[in-house]
Amino acid sequence: MKKRTVLGIRACTWVWLLMMSLTLITYMIGQVGVGGVSASMTVLGFALIKGQMLGDYFMGLKRLSGFWRWPVSLWLFLPGGLISAAFMLVG
Repeated sequence: MKKRTVLGIRACTWVWLLMMSLTLITYMIGQVGVGGVSASMTVLGFALIKGQMLGDYFMGLKRLSGFWRWPVSLWLFLPGGLISAAFMLVG
């Protein structure tokens, strides 16, 4: 199995760096004190993206098809959608 690299760095390392960047941005949003629905949706969106990337790259679900890929996606997007709807109804 050939490992794909970009600039000599494996894909999982790029994914980890992107996840750490999103975590740092989320932290900075909290430290600056940005509030409101848009900030909440941004943080929730980052969490959903990070969860999907975790499932795809670190749990190996990207290579799967069919039923086995759906539980993690549903586990992320169903509660995420419900939380988003609650924020939109309140805000």
